[in-house]
Amino acid sequence: MDQAYLSLLRDILDNGARKSDRTGTGTLSVFGRMFRHDLRGGFPLLTTKRLHVKSILYELLWFLSGDTNIRFLKDHGVSIWDEWATPEGELGPVYGAQWRAWKSPSGRNIDQVAALIERIRSNPNSRRHILNAWNVADLPDESKSPQINAAAGKMALAPCHVMYQFYVLDGRLSCMMTQRSCDVFLGLPYNAASTALLTVMVAQQCDLEPAEVIYSLGDAHLYSNHLEQARLQLSREPRAAPRLAFKRKPPSMFDYQYDDFELTGYDPHPGIAAPIAK
Repeated sequence: MDQAYLSLLRDILDNGARKSDRTGTGTLSVFGRMFRHDLRGGFPLLTTKRLHVKSILYELLWFLSGDTNIRFLKDHGVSIWDEWATPEGELGPVYGAQWRAWKSPSGRNIDQVAALIERIRSNPNSRRHILNAWNVADLPDESKSPQINAAAGKMALAPCHVMYQFYVLDGRLSCMMTQRSCDVFLGLPYNAASTALLTVMVAQQCDLEPAEVIYSLGDAHLYSNHLEQARLQLSREPRAAPRLAFKRKPPSMFDYQYDDFELTGYDPHPGIAAPIAK
């Protein structure tokens, strides 16, 4: 994971085009990049800087619960969504709502995650093992603030990791995550680990072995105030990937708890602070 990620940092620093963006910060940007990680080689948690593992675990559990209020995150010491929530903690119909309660034209709620697990179990060779968050009806008005959009029932932010496609072969499960917009320094390390975590959870629930995670990136960018941090990270030598194990098999995809996961061998370099572009 580290080597592929560092190669992407070098690519952007060497080849990125200067572009303006929604936040007004400015970026170096490339378009259409892909890298992959074999989960047999360890869990894809960067070692060239320390990541806040608790945020990755609790955020995914929050998505899977269908919740869209940050109260659960704050109760567990996770602040990564605070910048965009209303004073009441609401974010509108972001990932959890789309994953667990996509509104059909008839008004019925569609639980994409439950349907995904059932399809993989019943028809593993299907090419329709899709989890999608890009619901056009719920996208925010870009002329308004995240808080105003959330208060109006729209997403506070448009989803970045828009789609996951799962693939079964010889009893092993792979996942390709498609990300339309990718903050490579701050966001991607968390998105990559979260995708891997989701994949190993689905694999366990479907009695499969995890195989590969593939990351397909649209606009992959470094914000202009992250360039020196990226150069610092490039100066560091990667270390051995950690291992992730489960302490139990929960009865369903929605019964996992924080204490069910056991990460061993994580020995990263120190974290690198960088401001959030908002």
